[in-house]
Amino acid sequence: MTVIQEPSLRLTRKPEEAAPMLGVGRNGVYDLIRSGALRSIRIGRKILIPMSAIEEFLNGEQK
Repeated sequence: MTVIQEPSLRLTRKPEEAAPMLGVGRNGVYDLIRSGALRSIRIGRKILIPMSAIEEFLNGEQK
């Protein structure tokens, strides 16, 4: 059985997908991750950004 998730139901986004949500470019997302301003999850070489981290960043919340 194949499970297909709609983008709105996914709990994480790739940096390329998060960039327009944050109003920055892809490199800007990587800079935010490196500086610690944006939480991320690394799975092997893949970097994923939880939607909750995007919301926290946009609301000015720091954890």
